[in-house]
Amino acid sequence: MLNTSTATQKTAASVALGSDQIRTLALGGMFMAMNIAVSSYGIPVPGGHLYLCDAVICTAAILLAPFPAMLVGGIGAFLGDMIFYPAPMFVSLATHGLQALVISLLVHRKAEEQRKRFPLTLLATLIGALIMVIGYTLGKAFVYGSRETAIIGIPYEAAQSLLGVVLSLFLCFKCGLIERFEKLKER
Repeated sequence: MLNTSTATQKTAASVALGSDQIRTLALGGMFMAMNIAVSSYGIPVPGGHLYLCDAVICTAAILLAPFPAMLVGGIGAFLGDMIFYPAPMFVSLATHGLQALVISLLVHRKAEEQRKRFPLTLLATLIGALIMVIGYTLGKAFVYGSRETAIIGIPYEAAQSLLGVVLSLFLCFKCGLIERFEKLKER
């Protein structure tokens, strides 16, 4: 006869998450919520709006491992678009997911020296910005059925992605977010 309390204990132990996994889940959820929230606020500029979701995506990609960063970028942007502007939501899923994945993969290659960390992160976020601009341009051409409409949006996509790069680098390096994040991981 099987003791049910022993079986329950073994099941609970097998699905228990480690503190690192719980921390990653909590931080990923926080970044995803921030991504969705900032998707609702656009900065009006002549001819359109700039959104701050790229700053959240780049910051998450700098701080989180590649897979959680990809989820924050892709699913967070997808849900934000689904709630506020559903037409390009699948474009956002693919583009921002790939953007976050590439940034995180490049950033988490260990730089031999601390002084090499900023240039590597700058390069990674600029590559991510390029992915975002190309992805949205191609995606909008497909979604809206017009290359002209997509091409007209390139300056806005570039401005939004570069604003995200600048804000994420400022938060991570000038405001000390990387050091605080590393201390949190050590706990």
